[in-house]
Amino acid sequence: MSLHDDAVLVLKGYEGHDELRQVYLDHLATHPDGMWKACGDGHITASALVIDPSRERVLLTLHRKLRMWLQMGGHCEPADETLARAALREGTEESGIAGLTLLPGGPVRLDRHHTPCAWHLDVQYAALAPDGAVEAISDESLALRWFAYDEVRSVADDSVVRLVEATRARLAT
Repeated sequence: MSLHDDAVLVLKGYEGHDELRQVYLDHLATHPDGMWKACGDGHITASALVIDPSRERVLLTLHRKLRMWLQMGGHCEPADETLARAALREGTEESGIAGLTLLPGGPVRLDRHHTPCAWHLDVQYAALAPDGAVEAISDESLALRWFAYDEVRSVADDSVVRLVEATRARLAT
């Protein structure tokens, strides 16, 4: 199965954000290259909000290009077999933390936003860091920092705040 096919299956099974989910599905139906950065009309991206082992904080990256505090994430790559693996790869690469595990239940939410390269149709997961995890900054980041849930609103935009809220709701189930 291709990454494109996996994305379609993941999105068809995703519950919530029905209108936005349909935008993603329509995009993939009309753009065979819709998973890749080269698709100028926009592309699917994958991200992961990293949660500390105590489940009380999240790790955000100060993105080098955008100069914003964001979750880990980015473009899919040809070696990515699934959206979940793409999110996990991005989370691991950008946090420097090995052994991340995605929360069960698939994506936590969807978020469509414009970036300097194109529209990103982001499929957002949440990942739990293992005990003893130590973060390590990547080339894509100016800084990494753990934030208590209630601190996120003061440093990040509404999309990150909504992701944190959805993640907390997932953790509570």
